[in-house]
Parts: sequence; structure tokens; C-alpha cells
Amino acid sequence: MSSCPFEDLKARGFIYQNTSEDAIKKLLSEEKVYYYVGFDPTGDSLHVGHLLPVMAMRRLQLAGHVPIVMVGGATGQIGDPSGKSEARVILSKEVVAHNAECIRKQLSRFISEDNAIFVNNAEWFNDMRYLDFLRDIGSKFSVNKMLTAESVKMRLETGLSFLEFNYMILQAYDFYMLNRKFGCKLEMGGQDQWGNITAGTELVRRLSQQEVHGITMPLLINSSTGQKFGKSVGGAVWLDKEKTSVFDYYQFWRNTDDADVRKLMLYFTALPIDEVDRICAASINRAKEILAFEATALAHSEEEAANAYLAAGAKFGFADRENQIPTSSAIAKVNTAEAVIDNLPTVEITLPGEGLWFPKLLVEAGLCKSNGEARRLIQGGGAYLNDQRISDPDFTAKPTDFPDGSAIVKAGKKNIKRIVIR
Repeated sequence: MSSCPFEDLKARGFIYQNTSEDAIKKLLSEEKVYYYVGFDPTGDSLHVGHLLPVMAMRRLQLAGHVPIVMVGGATGQIGDPSGKSEARVILSKEVVAHNAECIRKQLSRFISEDNAIFVNNAEWFNDMRYLDFLRDIGSKFSVNKMLTAESVKMRLETGLSFLEFNYMILQAYDFYMLNRKFGCKLEMGGQDQWGNITAGTELVRRLSQQEVHGITMPLLINSSTGQKFGKSVGGAVWLDKEKTSVFDYYQFWRNTDDADVRKLMLYFTALPIDEVDRICAASINRAKEILAFEATALAHSEEEAANAYLAAGAKFGFADRENQIPTSSAIAKVNTAEAVIDNLPTVEITLPGEGLWFPKLLVEAGLCKSNGEARRLIQGGGAYLNDQRISDPDFTAKPTDFPDGSAIVKAGKKNIKRIVIR
């Protein structure tokens, strides 16, 4: 067990707020701690914006503590108002159950199942008697205090349903149940979860006379755009490869803003801090390659990360092809001599003899969502065929544009697909 896991998290930037730094340090240094993070299955995939608490969980697990991965099969039917300007769409129980299973599978790539507990809060909420819950749990909460929570105050301006108002109490009860069942003593979550987490620590104290703790992590913002971390031109960057291809996932990390590289390497790789600093000082582009490789290997596999790295290198070049900058990352073992254009994400299409209207080709390649979006991309100078900019929205791609039956199509400089004719 690491001597001080809290200091490790703090040094890597994971700590935003906590209930008691001294008490949490002592707890994590002196005993094996059961701790939890909750994930509501509002979709069938997580995206990279969900990953910060996951990486913190992973580091604590590697330090010898036991994560409780809680999927909110019950709370997902309500939706957390935290950080939301309007109510979530209410999903059917069947959809929530399906999403919960999908998310569990994704999280098992980050959290070893050998030393973890996976649980669904539907286990204790599905058969809950409403009057019993109101009397035994609702009576412990002050509405006046709940109204001071940031997640509630923000929503009072736009409208907050009684359904959503209950969410804080349900999350607090989760902490109580996990404490009772597994001896859970620590909850972690995003910055917007502070009110929900402290409601849980207070409920456990009142019902079980135990001191438990909470940690929140900072909100990640892209330095250049000011957007929440995890967004790309096409929307959220998903862990599900059917929603975001492995190559596009790799490219998201590879295109990180220079100002964010060190911070993201500390969060999303296991490289030691001094190594991160050394690599960033030597070559920021090599640091981006390592960040992209490590993040992709964790979400998918080392093999798929290597293929994405080789594909990107074949098209855009390598930052350190000869591995002259020492690194403990497995990227150093990848043979860059195997970099070929065939590793690029590939789409097969049927090309009529008279050719295919280029906006339609962009849509079929998955680079644009509609013909209108494709036309705007072309008119803005962002569409390329075999490295030639296409500026005419009425351009038709002919069979002669596909030597050897393939071509490279790009939307912008780095969103790229290889098109193969069937």
C-alpha cells in the first residue's frame, strides 16, 4: 500500500475539495479503505468527460484500496440536476438497465474486477416503500439547507421538479447503504457533486454515528476553447468505439492544447510526475503522442492504441520516431517501421461510374452529419481529397480520384478517413 495515497492524488491535481484533509490522509495511510464513485446510466456509454473520477479510483485501487463502482440503476431513472440547466429526459427502466450493464463493462477496463465491488443501487431502491423512506430518511434532511446547494440554486432559476429535488437525498442514502453493507468510508465525484457528497457524509454520521469523508475533483476546462473537457468538433468523445472510432479517440488526445498537456498526462497516464515534466520539457508533441497512446490503450487496448499511433504517424509524421526521449510508456516498444496508410480508419463505399457528389461522400465517410454541413465545410476551405483542398461544393469525386481503389478524405487538418471502393 502506498505510504500516502492522498498526497499522490493531490500532487497530480485530483483534489478540489475534501471534508478533512488530515482525516483522509490518516484513513488512507493506515487501513484498507472501501471507497465509491457513482455513475448514472443516462446513456449506454461513458465519454472522456466522465473519466477524471475513474482515474482517481484507479490510482487508489493500485495503492491497495478497494473501489466500489456503483451504477445508478435507480437514480438514473430520475437524473442528477447537478451541473444541468434543464431536466434530463426520463428513460424507461428497461433502457436504464441496459445502459447500466454497458457502463459496467466499460468501467471494468479501468478498474480491475479482482479487487473491486460492482453494485447497482436498484438493489435497495427498487423495493423501497415510499412512506418508510420519507419517515426514516427524509426526516433527516433540512429543506432550507438543501436549497443552499449550488446544484439546486442554479436550477431554481429555470425550474426544478420535485422529482429532481429528491436526488440529493437518494445519493446520500447510497452512501449510507454502501457504508452499512461494505464499510465504505469515502465517496469521490466531480466538483458539482459537493452538495450531494456532504449530504451523504452527514446522513451516515446521523444514522450510523460514523465519520466518513468525501473528495471532489476539479472541473476540467479546455484552455483554448473554454469548453468542458471531452468535447470535439463532432460532439462528445465516447468510450464506445461504435460512437467514436479508436483512431478518432486517439486523435482527440493527440490534438490536446499545448497548455493542457502536462495536466492531462498527470490525470490520464500512470507516468511518474518527474517523467511527465521531463517529456513535456523535451518535446510537447512527443508528450501528446504518449498521452494519446496511454489514454487509448487504457480505454481500448495497447494493440489498438499502437495501430492508431502508427496510422497517425504515417499520415502526419512522428514526434520522436527513433524513441530518443526516454519513457516508461509502452509506446517506446511500437515499431514505427510498420506505419502504413492502411492503418487509417477505413470506410468502404460504392462509387457509381459517373462519380459521387463530394458532400455526399463526406457524409458517407462519417466526416459530416448532413449534406448541408458538408457544403459549409467545403465553402469554409476545410475539405480535402488526397491532400487537395476541394473548394467547389458541387464537385464530384470520379473513379480517377481513387488510384488503386482508395483515397484519403479529410475534414479539417486532422479528421481523416481512408475511402476504399467496393
